[in-house]
Amino acid sequence: MSLLQAPEIHRRIGLTDSTRLYIDPLLEPGQVGEVSIDLRLGPDFLVSLLTRKAAVELATLPRRGVSSYFRMTRREVGDKFVLYSGQIVLATSLEYVGMPNDVYADIISRSSYSRLGIHLNTMIQPGFRGCIPLELVNHGNNPVELVVGSRLVQARLFSVGTASGYQSGSSNRKYLGNVRPIVSRAQDDKDLATLSKMR
Repeated sequence: MSLLQAPEIHRRIGLTDSTRLYIDPLLEPGQVGEVSIDLRLGPDFLVSLLTRKAAVELATLPRRGVSSYFRMTRREVGDKFVLYSGQIVLATSLEYVGMPNDVYADIISRSSYSRLGIHLNTMIQPGFRGCIPLELVNHGNNPVELVVGSRLVQARLFSVGTASGYQSGSSNRKYLGNVRPIVSRAQDDKDLATLSKMR
């Protein structure tokens, strides 16, 4: 496993075969750094809500849908979105990304936003297609104003050497091909049903 550097990232973007790294739109070449690619904040947000329920129920039947704990909102590019202290917001990258089957990505907040308390840490599987999911949390004491279209996160790309692919395998992929934020599908995990029978 090796970290892809700028020359290899540019080479992969320029390819036309299955090892191509697809990013659209790539608004400026400066988004590609020495060992990462900056990704921009997209226009759609799923905002977490406080409810009267004691908890988000995943294993209790009948359960309330996870989507009822979020509200969808949309902003235009250049508009502001306020992320409040302690709030979870699901968003996506502005860019649609197609990962090669031999590369995965770690997605982290850019240092400038981490210093404001905005944190994110997710992994994108080889072969993934879609807008990158951004699970944003404000760990700071103050609300932070985010601007739609700004370079909020960065992707570090790693070659795994052997082609595998997010689309292959026997299990269904919960988040493949999404272009808008999607709530957690943890309640669909098959092991929850198995575990509930063990009680």
